[in-house]
Amino acid sequence: MGVFKAAAIQMRSGESPERNAVDLERLVREAASLGATYIQTPEMTGALIRDKEARAASFTSEDKDIVVSTARKLASELGVFLHIGSTAILRADGKLANRALLFGPDGATLATYDKIHMFDVDLDNGESWRESAAYEPGTEAVVTDIDGARLGFAVCYDLRFPQLFRAEALAGADLLSVPAAFTRQTGEAHWHVLLRARAIENGAYVVAAAQGGLHEDGRETYGHSLIVDPWGRIIAEAAHAEPGVIVAEIDTAQSSAARKKIPNLKNARDFAVNAGTAEAPRLRGAAS
Repeated sequence: MGVFKAAAIQMRSGESPERNAVDLERLVREAASLGATYIQTPEMTGALIRDKEARAASFTSEDKDIVVSTARKLASELGVFLHIGSTAILRADGKLANRALLFGPDGATLATYDKIHMFDVDLDNGESWRESAAYEPGTEAVVTDIDGARLGFAVCYDLRFPQLFRAEALAGADLLSVPAAFTRQTGEAHWHVLLRARAIENGAYVVAAAQGGLHEDGRETYGHSLIVDPWGRIIAEAAHAEPGVIVAEIDTAQSSAARKKIPNLKNARDFAVNAGTAEAPRLRGAAS
């Protein structure tokens, strides 16, 4: 079992990857000084750029990206697991990925995850988003080992798809990540309850580093980075939208204890859906 300190970094990323990398370094160093050995940053750590042409001009391949190189250097220097919640990466096929990257204490890339669910929505306040117009969705859930824990990956809008987190929990994840850039409107409505629900449903810790405040490109994000324990209790929160760091202790024995008290991962059963048709799909209860 693992016992360690986790940190969620709250940012207000602008349109310059270079300036954001400077902010990233300052906040990661602060988190490490507080004793965190697993440090997570928000979705789109590298830049938030709404304009399509400006976005295309700013982003580059993983081997040339300044956030990737900065994070690799910091992880090695500080001896921490540094999880870039996501940043835009130019793929070899010319398409963009909304990609999470995890660097180990030696600076090596331990895992990457491309956001699966694209934020294509029209909100009541007139905001309209079509993430699929800019990014190629991922197709694979990812779980990997860190510091005695099993980490499951997700990014922002993935939070609304519980089957992803259930699949990762069944693969052994006892720490779930939800780096995000939630809009202020959706954050006020659903952020806390969804994060607590994912923790409770899966008997897992949830670490959710967020973007917060009014950004250079005009969007406004909710902030309120959270760390939630496997019983659904909020154990750390940035109760605002300002940049900063929150830290909490992770003890994976608490995940095992929660799953023993309510063994819903073990008790899930296959079932059929009767939708009034001749052929109904069979679904697994654990992923329904």
